[in-house]
Amino acid sequence: MVLSLNVILFLTLHLLLGIKSSMVNLINNGYDGIVIAINPSVPEDEKLIENIKEMVTEASIYLFHATKRRVYFRNVSILIPMTWKSKSEYFIPKQESYDQADVIVANPYLKYGDDPYTLQYGRCGEKGKYLYFTPNFLLTNNFRMYESRGKVFVHEWAHLRWGIFDEYNMDQPFYISRKNTIEATRCSTHITGTNVVFKKCPEGSCVTRPCRRDSQTGLYEESIMFMQSLHSVTEFCTEKTHNTEAPNLQNKMCNGKSTWDVIMNSVDFQNTSPMTEMNPPTHPTFSLLKAKQRVVCLVLDKSGSMSSIFKLINRSII
Repeated sequence: MVLSLNVILFLTLHLLLGIKSSMVNLINNGYDGIVIAINPSVPEDEKLIENIKEMVTEASIYLFHATKRRVYFRNVSILIPMTWKSKSEYFIPKQESYDQADVIVANPYLKYGDDPYTLQYGRCGEKGKYLYFTPNFLLTNNFRMYESRGKVFVHEWAHLRWGIFDEYNMDQPFYISRKNTIEATRCSTHITGTNVVFKKCPEGSCVTRPCRRDSQTGLYEESIMFMQSLHSVTEFCTEKTHNTEAPNLQNKMCNGKSTWDVIMNSVDFQNTSPMTEMNPPTHPTFSLLKAKQRVVCLVLDKSGSMSSIFKLINRSII
C-alpha cells in the first residue's frame, strides 16, 4: 500500500514540529485538561506546587460566581520538571508538554518583572497563547495590590480563554468625561472611592496620600487607583454597567462592547447554562506529571525500501 504524498508530508511535519495546542475542554460546566508547566530552570520547591493548587482552587470558586454559576475548574495537571529530585509519586504525561501548557511558571522577563500576564495578540474574542506567573509571585506575599492570587488567575484566564482586554489603563489612568468630570479609567462608573497614590509596600504598612492635580491637563497624577482585584469587584461588566467612555484596551479592541458581552458570545457559553445546584462545585482535582528521560534512536535504512518515499518528499519541496 503506497501512502499518498499529502499523508506522508503530514506525518513528517507532525513528527518534526509536533502539535502545539491547548488541551482544555469545557464539559458539563467544568474545565478539564488545563496544563500548568513549571520551567526546568525554576529551583525545586514543594511550596510552589501547594501555592499553585491554592491559587487555582480559589480561582475556581471566584470564576463560578463571576460567570453567574456557569463554569469552574474541574481538572488540572501540573507538569513537574525532570530536574526536580523529589521522591513524590508522579504520573507520566500522556500528551501534556511544556510547549502546549496553558499556564507557564518561569523566571521573570525584564519587561514584566514579577507581574502576571497573558500572551495575547489576537483580536477581540480570540484566545490567547498562555498565562505567565513567576515563582516569586507565587511564593511570596510582596504583591498586596493584587489582593489574592485566585482573582488574578481569573483575570488572566479571561484574557486567555475569551479574548477580552484590560479595562484599566496605566498610561492614561484618568480621563475627562462628557459631563466634564474627572473619572478614573475603569469598567463601571458606579464604582466610587477616593483617588489616592498607592505605593508598593513589600514590608510594613502601605502608605497612601491624596492625589494632586496636574496643572496642565487638569487630571489627577498617575496612580494605581483602580485594579481588577478590588474587594468590591466580583463580576464582569455587562452592557448596563460598562463604561464606553473609558480610554482602555477593551473599548478599543472590542468596539465599546462590555467584557460580559464578549464572554457570552464565546464558544464556551453558547451552549452552557447556569448550574442549578445550591452549593458550588467541588474543588479542582490535581495531577502531578513528570516525564522520564527518553532515549531516541535513529535507525538508518540502507535497504532502499524508503527511497521512493524520500523522492516524493524531495520532489514536493523542490
